[in-house]
Amino acid sequence: MSWSLFEKYLSSPAEDLEFSPRDHVPWADFFLNPRRLRGSDFLMRWSQGVWSEQKVIEGVNATDEFYALAYGPSGVAPEGVREFELYFERLEQAGLSQAKRPDILIYRKSDEANINDMVEELGGQSELPFSSEENPLMKELISKALIAVECENSLWRARQMPQYGAELRPMKRLGGRLGLAKSAVLPTVIMKEEDRERLFTWQTEAGVDIHIWHIFYDTSFGLSLNRSQSLIDDGLIEATEQTFQAPGGATSRKAIYKFYYHYAYALGDMTEEPELVADSVTDPNGHILPFVRFEGGKLVISEDALRLLRGL
Repeated sequence: MSWSLFEKYLSSPAEDLEFSPRDHVPWADFFLNPRRLRGSDFLMRWSQGVWSEQKVIEGVNATDEFYALAYGPSGVAPEGVREFELYFERLEQAGLSQAKRPDILIYRKSDEANINDMVEELGGQSELPFSSEENPLMKELISKALIAVECENSLWRARQMPQYGAELRPMKRLGGRLGLAKSAVLPTVIMKEEDRERLFTWQTEAGVDIHIWHIFYDTSFGLSLNRSQSLIDDGLIEATEQTFQAPGGATSRKAIYKFYYHYAYALGDMTEEPELVADSVTDPNGHILPFVRFEGGKLVISEDALRLLRGL
């Protein structure tokens, strides 16, 4: 099944959705464009994704050492729901639906002015996804990055998850290697199999290491792409299949990797929790879709993460 770029970004694990929009929302069939948002679950997913990337950028930029730049399509897209969708449609029309770029680039603070000048010359942040990485200016923009970040997020308080704090133990299914039961509920850093090869391709071509930064409601964890592959190669982490659902109602089985937070580094804590604010949008038929969006919160980057960046 081929999903649009917009659907891929907003697709969510079926078990995280409160209901199936097509089964429970009869007016869904009136949408002419199958990519139109349906249901509060997907609106919250959109809000959460925008919020998590903003918190990472704010957290990095609050340091006096490093500077974060929104780089991937989701990070530079407009914040309005409808404008967001139209932006992804524009990417598809430009033939860029198969491109996979990391969400954020991290630089030294001393490079901030130079980086912003280059971005301005390229037409601004919103035009970065449309700018060829073969462009000499884009090559320079990328080459100055310390790392690139693929941002993930989860609707969980990590420290309240049932197996948070549990020690890894020898597991029969892993040939005696350390792990936890498949049913264990604990913080993990997630990566989809369909993204893995494309992220490695970008990393190799760009010459910049990618790290996955996974944001929870209360804390966050980081894992390098290279480390994730080592864990897979060593048989410590297995792929699992999960059903994902897109806003249009379509479902698909996808292989994902869930890396225990034990293998990750502490990225930072939320020293100020976000508020969950009631909001709504109105669909083309006049139907009001209520949802909860994330607002505020403060992510403070950990010393572990700062030491990692300094070492680069």
